[in-house]
Amino acid sequence: MNLVIVESPAKAKTISKFLGKDFNVVASYGHIRDLPKSSFGVDIENGFKPKYVVPKEKKPVVDNIKKLSKQSDLVYIATDEDREGEAIGWHITKAAKLNEDKIKRIVFHEITKNAILNAIKSPRTIDIDMVNSQEARRILDRIVGYKLSPLLAKKIQKGLSAGRVQSVALKLIVDREEEINNFTPQEYWSIHLLFKGDIESQLIEINSRKLDKFDIKTKQEVESIKEKILKESFVVKQIKKSTTYKKPEPPFITSTLQMAASNILGFSAQKTMLIAQTLYEGVDIEKNRIGLITYMRTDSFNIAKEAIDKVRDVISFAFGEDYLPEKPNIYKTKSKLAQEAHEAIRPTDPSLLPEMVKPYLKDDEFRLYELIWRRFVASQMKPAQFKNTTVDFASESFLARATFKTLSFDGFLRVWSYSKISSKKPPELKKNQSIDLTEVLTKQHFTEPPARYTEASLIKELEKHGIGRPSTYATIISTIIKRGYVVLKDKKFHPQEIGIITSKLLDKFFSDIINVKFTAQMEEGLDKIANKKMDKIELLEKFYDKFKKLLDNAYKNMEKLKPDDEPISEKCPICGGDLVIRHGRFGKFIACSNYPKCKYTRPLEEDFVDIKCDKCGAPMVVKYTKNGARFLACSNYPKCKNTKPYPTGLICPLCGGELIEHSSKRGKFYGCSNYPTCKFTIRGEIKNQECPVCGYNLFVKKRGKWCCARKGCNYCEE
Repeated sequence: MNLVIVESPAKAKTISKFLGKDFNVVASYGHIRDLPKSSFGVDIENGFKPKYVVPKEKKPVVDNIKKLSKQSDLVYIATDEDREGEAIGWHITKAAKLNEDKIKRIVFHEITKNAILNAIKSPRTIDIDMVNSQEARRILDRIVGYKLSPLLAKKIQKGLSAGRVQSVALKLIVDREEEINNFTPQEYWSIHLLFKGDIESQLIEINSRKLDKFDIKTKQEVESIKEKILKESFVVKQIKKSTTYKKPEPPFITSTLQMAASNILGFSAQKTMLIAQTLYEGVDIEKNRIGLITYMRTDSFNIAKEAIDKVRDVISFAFGEDYLPEKPNIYKTKSKLAQEAHEAIRPTDPSLLPEMVKPYLKDDEFRLYELIWRRFVASQMKPAQFKNTTVDFASESFLARATFKTLSFDGFLRVWSYSKISSKKPPELKKNQSIDLTEVLTKQHFTEPPARYTEASLIKELEKHGIGRPSTYATIISTIIKRGYVVLKDKKFHPQEIGIITSKLLDKFFSDIINVKFTAQMEEGLDKIANKKMDKIELLEKFYDKFKKLLDNAYKNMEKLKPDDEPISEKCPICGGDLVIRHGRFGKFIACSNYPKCKYTRPLEEDFVDIKCDKCGAPMVVKYTKNGARFLACSNYPKCKNTKPYPTGLICPLCGGELIEHSSKRGKFYGCSNYPTCKFTIRGEIKNQECPVCGYNLFVKKRGKWCCARKGCNYCEE
């Protein structure tokens, strides 16, 4: 009998079906030991030696592994193939005191029968360099978190904490908010010439001088130019035709999967990884249990030859030879440090079409699988082909240009239908022909501030600078939200007052280590440890020497920003105590001075509406759920606890009822007031407007455009 140890029960269930009766497959339920929660746990003076403990809830798991290992000929450590998985496997062997002669380390990129059997045939030893790299990361994070948090509690507010990488992510968000606040819009104008046949062009030259974007700055200038244009005659000066190609994107890696799932499916990074974990660990398909996708924590674009051969067969069979490149498309990994895994994220079997597995998956599981399947198949198809026509219209003083783009061969777009392609057929024109000018349109523009980060754009920024690794993106984001440093509104990060204060002080006193460049250098150092190019102690000593000096200086010179309570001339409606203004993680609020005996609180400023409470007649005020949905509550609380839905004025397109704001773990959404008779729901920014194509009476904002909310209708306003 042999023993196989994995992290999760779902993974164990899938693998056990492949290995048969000669194997016991058990789960460690993630990390089996860690640094203690109640103490620092790192002996800095003794070579940064960590003190590991087995949590109480994990002791039965350790005891079971000990027992089964004694009954087994071999013990296979089958934790994930990245550094964290390597470290988990090493901790299992130490905590359970496994016999080193019995231990075999196996790795696999997908949970399929062939992959598991091949892994069993080619075991290796635990990579201690990868373990050291992960241990160094854990110690770095413990030093920063454990040493900075007391400083923040003393100088700013109790309960605050800071992390090595999370603080850099917070700094990016706070810096972007500052850019937005300091932004000054710049006015500029463009001129568009409308010719007979509804041909729109843009003015690009005046008296043979090319126009720059900001050349026309005022309404007076634009009107003067318009007046001159109307006096001139135009001819077709030139017609240019060309062919362009749009290549497919590479298959997903962790960051691009999280970005696409956010932009296309509306998933958070954390939700994406949880669903991907399920697809990776295994799903019951009829009588078989298989992993549907490969390992989802990776920054490599590599694809196994067998997988490429399979997907080429699928493309040839499903779409025809015209869509199949002569040779496979090869994608080079951009990151110099990519080594966390061996392959990109792909379906384990491309012939399992999304519609084939749909009956066995939950809705969100299906949507993510379909996204991964389409991206992988599209990555091995031919480019899309476009025919481009550029027409120049000239007068004595002016030159305008119109461009037309038509899709001539859809290529990979046949599968990757998420790309928006605008196609505009060119008019029938001849060179040197005269053409009538019908109208001159002038458009006013203002430069816009940089956009606030979304989950997708923040992950892209972190990846660009080499901050964090595939396994950490979701955790970084969830941590800064959980700590109250930022909130997500309309899928954009807004820093809170406490987040701004914390980030500014960290930037002032720890700018040498809490910055993009230094954090990326630390990641490079961790990679060097994994590759035997740097000693773990060397990296930790170098970091701690710099950190300790900064920490001592901060304790000595950082100003105390922890604000005192501000009394107000008002009594608590519950206990009669004095009310005060307090400073919390989300800004100022009013609270009872008798806290914690009395826990009365309310917002600093009530948002009153012109609606009376139908129970006591007091004015109603706007309140918010923790997920951002509005509702009305009686201002006479706690004497009157009446609440009402917030009046949105939006009409349900199905039954005519009023749409009401609700909230869930996924955030705010709208539902019909006639529920459960009408079960209509929708997320996002919406408005009532009749669609000119299908007549549906609701629009939703998608990627900055108002689009018909009816499923299957693709109408969007230009």
